[in-house]
Amino acid sequence: MKISLQLTLLAVAISVAAGAGYYAGKQNHAAPAAGVQPERKVLYWYDPMTPGQRFDKPGKSPFMDMDLVPRYADEAADEGGVNVSARQQQNLGIKTASVERKSLSYQFDAFATVATDERSVQVIPASANGVVEKLFVKAPQQFVKKGEALAQLWIPDWTAAQQEYLAVRKLGDSALNAAARERLQLQFMPAEVIRQVERSGKPQTRITVRARQTGYINKLDTREGAQVTATAPLFEIASLETVWVVIDYPQSQARALQAGSEIIAQSDSWPGETFHGRVSEVLPNMETTTRTLKARIVLNNLDAKLKPGMYLNVKLVNEQPRAAVLAIPEEALIETGSESRVLVATGEGYFSPVNVVAGNVENGWVEIKKGLKEGDKVVTSGQFLIDSEASLRSALPQEEPVTAQKKEYQGEGVVKSVGDEAVTLSHKPIPALNWGAMTMDFALQSPADAQSVKVGDEVMFSFTLDEEEGAVITHLMPMAGRMK
Repeated sequence: MKISLQLTLLAVAISVAAGAGYYAGKQNHAAPAAGVQPERKVLYWYDPMTPGQRFDKPGKSPFMDMDLVPRYADEAADEGGVNVSARQQQNLGIKTASVERKSLSYQFDAFATVATDERSVQVIPASANGVVEKLFVKAPQQFVKKGEALAQLWIPDWTAAQQEYLAVRKLGDSALNAAARERLQLQFMPAEVIRQVERSGKPQTRITVRARQTGYINKLDTREGAQVTATAPLFEIASLETVWVVIDYPQSQARALQAGSEIIAQSDSWPGETFHGRVSEVLPNMETTTRTLKARIVLNNLDAKLKPGMYLNVKLVNEQPRAAVLAIPEEALIETGSESRVLVATGEGYFSPVNVVAGNVENGWVEIKKGLKEGDKVVTSGQFLIDSEASLRSALPQEEPVTAQKKEYQGEGVVKSVGDEAVTLSHKPIPALNWGAMTMDFALQSPADAQSVKVGDEVMFSFTLDEEEGAVITHLMPMAGRMK
């Protein structure tokens, strides 16, 4: 009886346990546990030590003995930036500035060269075939006044025509007299010579050549005793009452100058004095060797203070105000050749590269047409060092996963010696390679890579490992405030 009661109780216990297990299993199947997340979409896999390299399949890293890490779609918001610690920011000397809305007042400022106003140049020729009997001006660049005697010519060819004219005058026939006088004029005989023949009644075969304007002898093409032919140039006189100023300026400033623009010029030869003029012509051809445009300005020079060949500083005046635009300091813009970008500080120690469309560059500021908004903080100092320190290239958009390239490692140390082909560094431990602190040589790709450092400097550096050259420096820079 006692045994039968025990068997009955055991059967009841088994039934209860079985029912409880069935119920619990059913409940678990019907409702998933709280906190279970749906499956996340993987964009690509990468090595955290080389985040710039992306892979389309999971597996082992080709750089280190570790598994590749997935990048999920819900992490894409952080894709475009990098974190830089406060200590690194201080070492790199990172500074930021706000995007401002301001009016960019363009100030054209250029150097120019004084040249002769070629429109003022006069050529004085010989009146007829003859000989230079006397020369009163015997050297180029000599200053002369208007009406000053330059040379005396003897022209024997005039003798016969003048004697004929004097004989005809004695006949008293007005028609013949007029014809003979016209013959003298056809021989390029000046009117004053003809009147002197009429007054004296004798042939006048000598003529004094005089300056027709005040200026300097630009060319002297004859000497005493030289034979000359009719219309042959004897002198070239250039005036200094006005001079040309020729400006060379880059094509990016082509909009700054136009015909009629008023300018002021200053010379070191006359401190504190200004010369005023206007743009006469914007020359159409570009100088192919310097890739610059040229403009010609006419300056008043009544006192002849400006001489051909002098250098002047030229500025525009009466510039029109312009509407306010979004602008950033010029040093914040990074030009890569194919695009323009800036680094935007989006949080505490977080920097994100942003592609922008840049406009005019004026007085150290760059107009931003697209990509930024007023109040954004952009990096103005240290942005290129961030590219090295924080591997900024990995934060820039990539179109497709790429194959593995050389791994780049970072470290800190002290410069012990610097050569053309290598630099000796006493560096701290490098965990990525399981290296302890040691002093060793690092190969240089170029002597210029170590120009910014000297023995004793505390430096930050990046390097790659090459089978033939060993450790090769890719970036080497002194820590801010730790240069010896």
